[in-house]
Amino acid sequence: MGKLEGKVALITGGSSGIGLAAAKRLVEEGAHVFVTGRGQPDLEKAEHELGRNVTGLQGDIASLDDLDRIYGRIANDLGGLDIVVANAAFVELVTLAASTPEHFDKTFNVNVRGTFFTVHKALPLLREGGSIILVTTSGHVKGVPLYGSYLATKAALRSYARSWAAELTARKIRVNTISPGPIETPIIDKQFQTKEEADGLRAAFRAAIPFGRLGEADEVAAAILHLASDDSSFTTGADLFIDGGLSLT
Repeated sequence: MGKLEGKVALITGGSSGIGLAAAKRLVEEGAHVFVTGRGQPDLEKAEHELGRNVTGLQGDIASLDDLDRIYGRIANDLGGLDIVVANAAFVELVTLAASTPEHFDKTFNVNVRGTFFTVHKALPLLREGGSIILVTTSGHVKGVPLYGSYLATKAALRSYARSWAAELTARKIRVNTISPGPIETPIIDKQFQTKEEADGLRAAFRAAIPFGRLGEADEVAAAILHLASDDSSFTTGADLFIDGGLSLT
């Protein structure tokens, strides 16, 4: 029997990268996993790759209507939730000088407002003893040019996690954050117009990380599984760094 046998999980942004790797781990341990994403083709590909105990739901966490539809489907299909992995996020590299109101609003609407209401709307479905995992980034404790708005949103999530962990103790619901460093996922390439630019960022990351390499999505997924399962039954309000020592430099 797996560690999550009979459990129901939701992973936002679960059709690729860290979210998809986490979905694989949770399915392997017996959970039924709902994964969300904005693109239907990516969701269908993820469903095919996972093969069983998975439901793909198209939607944008910045849309309250989409969140209502997603949670309505979960309630109708399986009646409740045990695990929420708030992973969906938006990143756009912009300097302070070049930032626009549109950049600021989109970044905060997705990463902060979207995650806030992802958790808020999950509460009626979350069973006692459940687990909420917010995916942030180790960069929230550092200053990184071009990532100012993105990192500020992740710092906000870390603050929310502390408060929510304190609020939800009566229901034995654990709230934790994981803070990955640079991870080899498609999001790196999506930040640039050319492969050369993306590879340049990878090289800069490798030079800065004490372990000398980028992390793998499976390494983050292993941490998500730990926090989703009873292995972390006495852990709440914690922030788990998975960054090869980057936050130490």
